[in-house]
Amino acid sequence: MSNKPDSQPDHIDRLRDFTADPRLLILSVMAVACGTAGAGAAWVLLKLIAACTNIAYFQRFSVEPVSFSGIHLPVWTIAVPVIGSLIVGLMARFGSEKIRGHGIPEAIEAILIGESRIAPKVALLKPLSSAISIGSGGPFGAEGPIIMTGGALGSLFAQLFHLSAPERKVLLVAGAAAGMTAVFGTPIAAILLAVELLLFEWKPRSFIPVAIAAIVAAAWRPFLLGAGPIFPFFGGPAMPWWGLGLCAVVGVVAGLQSALMTICLYAIEDLFHRLPIHWMWWPAIGGLAVGIGGYIDPSVLGVGYDNIRELLHGGLDVFAVALLLVDKAAIWLIALSSGTSGGVLAPLLIMGGALGALESHIMPFGGEGFWALLGMAAILGGTMRAPLTASLFAVELTGDIHMLAPVMAASIAAFALTVLVMSRSILTERIARRGLHVTREYAIDPFLHTRVEQVMAKPVHTLAAAISVREAVDFFVTIEGPRRHKSYPVVAETGRVIGLVSRTDVLHWRREGWARDATLADREGMPALVVGYPDELVGHVADRMAAHDIGRLPIVDRITGQPVGIVARRDLLRARAKVVHEEKERRRLLRFSSATSRA
Repeated sequence: MSNKPDSQPDHIDRLRDFTADPRLLILSVMAVACGTAGAGAAWVLLKLIAACTNIAYFQRFSVEPVSFSGIHLPVWTIAVPVIGSLIVGLMARFGSEKIRGHGIPEAIEAILIGESRIAPKVALLKPLSSAISIGSGGPFGAEGPIIMTGGALGSLFAQLFHLSAPERKVLLVAGAAAGMTAVFGTPIAAILLAVELLLFEWKPRSFIPVAIAAIVAAAWRPFLLGAGPIFPFFGGPAMPWWGLGLCAVVGVVAGLQSALMTICLYAIEDLFHRLPIHWMWWPAIGGLAVGIGGYIDPSVLGVGYDNIRELLHGGLDVFAVALLLVDKAAIWLIALSSGTSGGVLAPLLIMGGALGALESHIMPFGGEGFWALLGMAAILGGTMRAPLTASLFAVELTGDIHMLAPVMAASIAAFALTVLVMSRSILTERIARRGLHVTREYAIDPFLHTRVEQVMAKPVHTLAAAISVREAVDFFVTIEGPRRHKSYPVVAETGRVIGLVSRTDVLHWRREGWARDATLADREGMPALVVGYPDELVGHVADRMAAHDIGRLPIVDRITGQPVGIVARRDLLRARAKVVHEEKERRRLLRFSSATSRA
């Protein structure tokens, strides 16, 4: 026995914490191009939206941003969103149906079932349709379309090279994160959004290129869209010791708001599905609701960044905030349910911020902007089920790092409520209705932390290579004696495993006939030997069994090659069964015993 406290195993364990390889460097270089393309696409999309808005409402050609706050629109402008939505419906009908929706579910669907391949026409039609939809008054944000557009550009770039589907996914998400970074100036939140919503993995291969793309887009942003936070705010109050608890209460209210809007959204969408007309005409109906809502309160039209600034700086009275909340929610729900093109982040910020601003009037501390910001972060955390993204997003949008604790308390509270009361989010519900279930939870695969020696059957019974085929057949067909395995390793005189014989092999030999004097060592019909080792991970053995389409394999010692066990498919399930058992088993490990009587 070794005197060392931790003796070195006979072999060198080469298992690593992460599965990085040199292709990570190739993807990282490619991510620079995706980051640049995503930033450029964001600039083009925002200019297109401004141009469409100027043409549709003011009959002028300009790419300068337009604000609807404080203006009165004539009655004829009710028709503008209808015309714009009708154009989008025609583009979806005769161009590509994938331009419908707010972008993120479509990106998720492309990743999960489309091998991360997006058609070139989607990369062209998605920003164009979004610009027409938002530019004609659609109450949407630009972030969903740019996530889809940036992802499409990343996917198209990846398709120019010999890459695997997971590698294409990395570049797709890199382009999406770059687009979001360029629009909002939030690289950290964009990276977290990729991790929480799009990547479905946590690997250096994916995380590092996505981070590089976001950083590249952040470097381009000052030249394209300006530097600094898009909604600067430094109005955080000095809170009492119980202040974070009140922030969590605001988060719970925002979670209820999120759940209610999600339910209403898909209830309205179900009503659209019952209409006796083609879905191409649905956006026009949604556009009519937008036109009427915009005539009542023009500030609800478009992306509404001015509304977010007003809410953060307390520039609206109670009536204006209440009207903004109700009107924006109504037209957004109807328009988005109709299947037009547009994002959800900016509308959620406005609706959550409006509710927070209303709540500020009954709060014992803090100004309107403080509670509005908490409402914005909380509704993102609850609606998108991404509390980390929502918290960092709020901080990066405002530039106030001191708001991190309050917005995180609100976001996590909203997230906790929505995961308890709702099966799916606003993003995954749409995907589920298309027949695809998305699990958003991440856990360590039990196959990747369980060793084979923990699940293999042992001791293992063997057959000698020197016995005849007839003896082997008799061994399997006799009804006498115990039968531990359906397959038996064949060992040579040295004890090393040279093959594996199963009952199926024996039945095959009986049908085709056999040389009675031939031994198992001579048998050419014996399957090719595939083995495992007791110290390797169960996942590696499972992959080997799947690759060779076999149900069992012998486990041998790495040095001697002698059998130490055997693994069947049912043995692999023990790793999973152990996790299920640990999840369900509840025990009290510490107990306080009553005082014993003294002797």
